[in-house]
Amino acid sequence: MNKVYPDAAAALAGIVQDGQTIAVGGFGLCGIPEALIAALRDSGAKQLTAISNNAGVDGFGLGQLLETRQIRKMIASYVGENKEFARQYLAGELELEFTPQGTLAEKLRAGGAGIPAFFTKTGVGTIVADGKEIREFDGEQYVMERSLVADVSLVKAWKADKAGNLVFRKTARNFNPNVAAAGKITVVEVEQLVEIGEIDPDEVHTPGIFVHRIVVNAAPEKRIEQRTVRAN
Repeated sequence: MNKVYPDAAAALAGIVQDGQTIAVGGFGLCGIPEALIAALRDSGAKQLTAISNNAGVDGFGLGQLLETRQIRKMIASYVGENKEFARQYLAGELELEFTPQGTLAEKLRAGGAGIPAFFTKTGVGTIVADGKEIREFDGEQYVMERSLVADVSLVKAWKADKAGNLVFRKTARNFNPNVAAAGKITVVEVEQLVEIGEIDPDEVHTPGIFVHRIVVNAAPEKRIEQRTVRAN
């Protein structure tokens, strides 16, 4: 099966629909699938639930989809850096499921592993646990968290072979492996595409079985959220 598509728009064609749950890799602007996010914006799909550590910044990353009002609900662990996000949330225009960062990572990992739910101490005694099952183990209270599975996952990797085996680069790995595994359909944006067999099996971070479509973006912009330099 050919997994390689000529561009991001083609890679999303036929699989993105209104009302879907879309998981997106990245941490801040590090390791985000820039071309796929732009193609999702251009698809016009709306009423989306977006699972992501955060919502980008104004005008870039998932911030583009907030500006076009394509996101109905965010499942995220950090909501700073984006004034439009704050405006929509405070105005009651955007639903937010605020999730502790480690819990969000585990919810995605569990979803990819076929685990429907798990218990964690994180959030016990706070609003995070409101409405959720609490169970005691060995004298300690734990809250039950449901795992997350996305209709479509958008992932950024550094390198892939044509079978979809992925290699991530440094901190740009972040949420991407968990997002890749948690998608019913996973689309990956890569900087380098090589032939099958050119990646040593020991170097593979995400096996190709989790990857359905691949698009090459050889020169992503890779914006920096906040650049801090020493005063002269």
